[in-house]
Amino acid sequence: MINKDAIRKVTNSIEPTQVMEGAGVRLRRSIATRQLDYLDPFLLFDHFGSHDPEDYMAGFPMHPHRGIETVTYMQAGSVRHTDSLGNSGVISTGDIQWMTAGGGIMHEEMPQQGADGHMEGFQLWVNLPAKLKMSPPRYQEILAGTIPEAAPQPGIRVKVIAGEYAGLHGPVTEIAADPTYLDVALEPGVTFTTVITSDHTAFAYLYFGDGDFGGVFASSPRLLIFGEGNSIQIKADKIGAKFLLISGKPLGEPIARYGPFVMNTQQEIMEALKDLREGTFIKHS
Repeated sequence: MINKDAIRKVTNSIEPTQVMEGAGVRLRRSIATRQLDYLDPFLLFDHFGSHDPEDYMAGFPMHPHRGIETVTYMQAGSVRHTDSLGNSGVISTGDIQWMTAGGGIMHEEMPQQGADGHMEGFQLWVNLPAKLKMSPPRYQEILAGTIPEAAPQPGIRVKVIAGEYAGLHGPVTEIAADPTYLDVALEPGVTFTTVITSDHTAFAYLYFGDGDFGGVFASSPRLLIFGEGNSIQIKADKIGAKFLLISGKPLGEPIARYGPFVMNTQQEIMEALKDLREGTFIKHS
């Protein structure tokens, strides 16, 4: 039984900011904005999507990353990708790309126009602890069919991408922040309650519908940050709700960030830029 006194309340509600990234991709950003710069260990959260190919076809040409992990989760359409590890392919509806940049990786992500023009998904950046910032890069591609889905009661469906829920374990593993990443769909009026590790940062991103999130009513799109406690309770309103529920262990370390590089000191940022200039950025063979 979940102790109601331990249910986390929402401490901050963020309306996404419209931004342009890559070679000209329109997206909605909720972490890494003037409202919310950093939510330890999460560095950035973007929601991209449009029915107009002009909003996304320019894509994200080859660019570097160091010191972080990037998580791309597709809702509709597809993205063609390639990287300096030699990986290439296409992730489509329901697929996940979890990339650990570590000491350095170059990659590109180019959205593909679907039959109806609709392309949509989410990207999350997760910080790496100092001891792993220069680790060898790693790539995990998780196909939609391998993501377990729970239906613990009528009106609730939960895709378990990382972490554990209802006895199911997500296929994304060996991540430093020990994350939980759930994609939850609720029918109208249904209440969803789950346990979240008490010392983990937790947020929900409501991408469809509306409902009560820890005592705060929200309509999509909205990012909601939860305060202290060990459980989360969300009740969908009249049209139901679809949201991502994400948590992870805070690092409590200093950060220095410059675009796609996130390190602990400014000196490490300068070293990354020097490596990029001198052609020594990619450390692996």
